[in-house]
Amino acid sequence: MKLRKIGKRELYLNFKENIPMFIMFAPFLIFFIVFTIAPIISSVLLSLTSYDLISSPKFIGIENYRRLIVNDTAFAVTVKNTLVFAVVAGPLGFLLSFVLAWAVNEFTPKVRAFMSLMFYAPSLVGNAYFIWQVAFSGDSYGYINSFLLSFGIITEPIVWLKNEAYLMPIIIIVQLWQSMGISFLGNISGLQNISRDLYEAGSIDGIRNRWQELRYITLPSMSHMLLFSAVMQIQSSFAVSTIAIALAGYPSKANAVDTIVSLMSDVATVRYEFGYASAIAVVLFIMMVATRLVVGKILQMTQK
Repeated sequence: MKLRKIGKRELYLNFKENIPMFIMFAPFLIFFIVFTIAPIISSVLLSLTSYDLISSPKFIGIENYRRLIVNDTAFAVTVKNTLVFAVVAGPLGFLLSFVLAWAVNEFTPKVRAFMSLMFYAPSLVGNAYFIWQVAFSGDSYGYINSFLLSFGIITEPIVWLKNEAYLMPIIIIVQLWQSMGISFLGNISGLQNISRDLYEAGSIDGIRNRWQELRYITLPSMSHMLLFSAVMQIQSSFAVSTIAIALAGYPSKANAVDTIVSLMSDVATVRYEFGYASAIAVVLFIMMVATRLVVGKILQMTQK
């Protein structure tokens, strides 16, 4: 098929006709370039340098990446911990958020609005995890220890946040509790936007129970929202840092819950090795992009 050549006058007229659209789109485009594209490019460039914020950046090629992969044992530990968070907390949070949204969607609008607020509230309060510091306090006044002691399950308080055997499960629980709100709201929104006509048509075509509705109508109808929910949940799992540092400190006991973001923050704000920290950021970015692609493929396969 031969393509029609577009003249300069036609291009100008098309541009002139769409000026209002370009004006409306410009603020988003500017913010996207300044706060997303520019930081990514600058991180990649800085990762190829030795930079301490005082002297000028010195180009060293891939030396930061070689050091990161070959010499830095702390990085290997944080990668393992981060992947555990992503593999466990990500899919589990995604599944829980959808199941809860599916259940809450059956309530009346007022009850549904109240329940949605309750599930989303932890995401609104950035430092809400201090409640868990009290719950897992290592003395007899901590809620968990007090409960276990009162029922004779334990005979002395457990120092939860200093025992590496308990740290990972505790941080995963707190992460799930605080990060599930956005995915939950996304799933609620997706469920609310499914036309009731589809369910009526499905009942005529032979769908007889809720499980068949879920498989043949609900999941295919909100595929884009499911992808958003999965990506947000797994991304939050990759970015675990503040919660782990607040509850377990940095470095944690035996580095049990130290993550890539924790290491990156330490390298940048304590050691002032911004080139090296940028290399860590680039590696984390690549991991997150790869995970997003894998999740998208899995969701596409499950809906066929």
